[in-house]
Amino acid sequence: MNAPVAAPSEPHVMQTYGRLPIALSHGQGCWVWDVNGRRYLDGLGGIAVNTLGHAHPRLVPALQEQVARMMHCSNYYHVPLQEQLAAKLCELSGLDVAFFCNSGLEANEAALKIARKYGHDRGNHNPEVLVFEGAFHGRSIATLSATANPKIHAGFGPLVGGFVRVPLNDINAVEAALKAHPDITAIFLETIQGEGGVNPARIEFLQALRRVADAHDILLMLDEVQCGIGRTGKWFAHQWAGIQPDVMPLAKGLGSGVPIGAVVCGPRAAKVMQPGNHGTTFGGNPLAMRAGVETLKIMVEDDLMANAAQVGAELKAALQQGLANVAGVVEVRGQGLMLGIELDRPCGALLARAAEAGLMISVTAERVVRLVPALILSSDEAAQIAAILCPLIKAFLSDAEGGQP
Repeated sequence: MNAPVAAPSEPHVMQTYGRLPIALSHGQGCWVWDVNGRRYLDGLGGIAVNTLGHAHPRLVPALQEQVARMMHCSNYYHVPLQEQLAAKLCELSGLDVAFFCNSGLEANEAALKIARKYGHDRGNHNPEVLVFEGAFHGRSIATLSATANPKIHAGFGPLVGGFVRVPLNDINAVEAALKAHPDITAIFLETIQGEGGVNPARIEFLQALRRVADAHDILLMLDEVQCGIGRTGKWFAHQWAGIQPDVMPLAKGLGSGVPIGAVVCGPRAAKVMQPGNHGTTFGGNPLAMRAGVETLKIMVEDDLMANAAQVGAELKAALQQGLANVAGVVEVRGQGLMLGIELDRPCGALLARAAEAGLMISVTAERVVRLVPALILSSDEAAQIAAILCPLIKAFLSDAEGGQP
């Protein structure tokens, strides 16, 4: 790899990330450049954030115009762009109302507060939430507690109580938990687990959860923070199962890089929160709302969901073909432009190797190479990703030292 572009020690930045020695300068479409002028194909998309890629020619002037008009005004006043974006999200989802915040973590926090208040409003003063193995919902104390990864729990106890955890895609375990824990007021899961390794909830499982939630009159809360906003080829990943949630947290791709979060609620949850129950200083600001409105508008105009489905299928097929019968490759899985390649060993070393080859990826759940590029990715660019990545994975797996750099 090139010499580090920044000093190895950054004394004034808290050391919460194990960064690669790369500093990015700018981007265009699905490509980014570092400060040394080297170009990379962006297969990470800012971790599923840059829906429209970098420097989109219609998004940039819209945001420039909004910056010149108003960026922030507070929620003491009506924000017309909030209603525009909320109306569009409700139209696309079939749900009723939206609350806007700044991130996926905040959206999930709001969902958990809705679940608890839903229980309290019904006379349940010890409400619990059913969550799942492999889940990741954020790093605040509450969302950390809902998350399944013990490594990110370490050092932050005591965790928040009120969570019951069961295996994903096991409806019998769900029903047993509901019988054993009558205070459960909500079922909370990612439609496709992102940080947990690109693990989809099966269609029949989602449909069964909808039936169970209705039978018990509890909330079905589907975290679409990473898998929503067209990433799988539908607006929201649960739509492949033909169901609707009661509560749906969103973030990441909704603002194409501008920080934004949302919680969209259906009839069962729409009126749980009343004035004074929840709030935010920055959430719903005009700049973020304009980013969301323009992102959805461009997605419709350019039919980016169809592109995500088609190019994602091409990329998945190319990866499956390029890695067929390779010892150490467990599975290529995912849908649309949310794909994971599971290996039989930890593979964090692939981040640096891929960057050296001009490709940006991520590794999640230690053993899964994750690809979540912009939804504007072309067929040629998908082929380039496979052409770079497959040989890297083969070489990594054949390494006598198990892929150590």
